Amino acid sequence: MLIQPRMTVRAISASAVVIAAMAVCSCIAYADESPAVEKYLTEGRLAEGSTAMQKILAAQPQDQEARFSLGVIQFLQAVEKLGQDQFRYGLLGNRRRAMPFMRLPIGENSKPEQLSYEKACRMVEGFLDGLKVAEATLAETKPSNVKLRLKIGQIRLDLDGDGVAADEESLWRVLEAVQGGGRINELDPDVNQFVIAFDDGDVLWLRGYCHIMSTLGEVVLAYDWKDLFERTAHLFYPDIDTPYTYLVTEGAGPFNGFNTQNVLDIIALVHTINFECVEPERMKAALAHLESVISLSRDSWKLINAETDNDHEWLPNPKQTAAMGGMLVSQEMQVQWQAFLDESEAILQGKKLLPFWRGVEGGVMLFGGDFPMNSELGINLRRVFTEPTRLDLVLWLQGTGLHPYLEKGERTDPESWTRIMNGFRGEFFIFLTWFN
Repeated sequence: MLIQPRMTVRAISASAVVIAAMAVCSCIAYADESPAVEKYLTEGRLAEGSTAMQKILAAQPQDQEARFSLGVIQFLQAVEKLGQDQFRYGLLGNRRRAMPFMRLPIGENSKPEQLSYEKACRMVEGFLDGLKVAEATLAETKPSNVKLRLKIGQIRLDLDGDGVAADEESLWRVLEAVQGGGRINELDPDVNQFVIAFDDGDVLWLRGYCHIMSTLGEVVLAYDWKDLFERTAHLFYPDIDTPYTYLVTEGAGPFNGFNTQNVLDIIALVHTINFECVEPERMKAALAHLESVISLSRDSWKLINAETDNDHEWLPNPKQTAAMGGMLVSQEMQVQWQAFLDESEAILQGKKLLPFWRGVEGGVMLFGGDFPMNSELGINLRRVFTEPTRLDLVLWLQGTGLHPYLEKGERTDPESWTRIMNGFRGEFFIFLTWFN
């Protein structure tokens, strides 16, 4: 297992890089003869690889291996372009670890371009566009019993856009950056020989992760966060377009941390998470992405459970073993995963409400054990997406900001979530990131 349960946002953003691992891996054929795409991946020539796969498909439209390979390359191009954008604007060292979409091993840029709010939005839009292209290609890939495998330590990306895919930009280094070392370094003494094999179920798994990352991007672009950017983006970028130029003049403080004035900036960052929804249709698109994730996960596990081999599996059924760390998936885990999908779907459809923590007799006791639940009211999460209003973080946490979404109805049962958690031996969030 690759991801450790630091926090939900980190797990989601780190997943983009883990997806890259799976995606690239899916491009190497199981047969002894290497497919045409391999040389493009190992040399970091993704654009040329994309062109080559499109030529193969033009001549042989039913070549599912080539189509799968093209979708994977397109996904990696989206990841690579995101890295190049971050390098262009000089994302600051270890601080990138605190930001979604940005945990990539990118070096320091000595001559960064100035970043404006508009350019930041276009950066997210570009990533969304790349994901959309990749998902569309993968959606056309039909189950065909293709067996693919990869020595993932040999894959290269050009994350700084200098035209050279260096060792420091290898896929393995990307995974190390996400993990901070840890279990990935224990997988094989020779990373160049570590193999993962992939099959039809993993196509749907990758499509699901395209939708997960698209959800986050759509939500970001649905709201106007220009005020937050102009007041606090200097925490992460050395040259930003802001009326508060004196903030940029102060500099970034310690390379690996934050100095005193930056602590005040972090407080301001939390304070300015008060966004007007300017593109409500994007919130509806985000909801559609989440619903697609659930559907694709169900279909993916149907294909995985039908497998009878045990060959360097990415996602194993209970009779198989995962290549990454030898993780096992029990029958109970699968039962509880399906329960998780069912419960999540009911919440997204508005058939069940999330618990609301205000209006509880005696008030709210933080960290006091059981989560407080209003006996009548719950939060209709679907309406958060279909009827978006201002997102005021402080008022949402306080409760009154969620007032437009409160209603009476059936609420999700805490005991159901306890059973789900217990089915994963207390490691649910690890498996959540992995399972999709």
